[in-house]
Amino acid sequence: MPWYRLTYQAGVVQDLAGVSTPMAQRLLEKTKWIASNVENLRHESIHGLPRLHKYAVGEWRIFYAIDPEEAFVEIHAVIHRNALGR
Repeated sequence: MPWYRLTYQAGVVQDLAGVSTPMAQRLLEKTKWIASNVENLRHESIHGLPRLHKYAVGEWRIFYAIDPEEAFVEIHAVIHRNALGR
């Protein structure tokens, strides 16, 4: 099982700017966990965006893409579910 590198889009910093420190730490730890468990997870694709997946952490959603050829996970956004318009 290859190790997957983890990268973040620049907007993730802004996504976490207003989040409490413990929750931001939990979310960042979960991104590391996703990268270290890529091959053991069932990834939930987003309708209309087949390359993009989401993972729920409480009321938060982590949006990410996987590149198996380059062995990296790219975090695109971390968004509270209320901000998703539901």
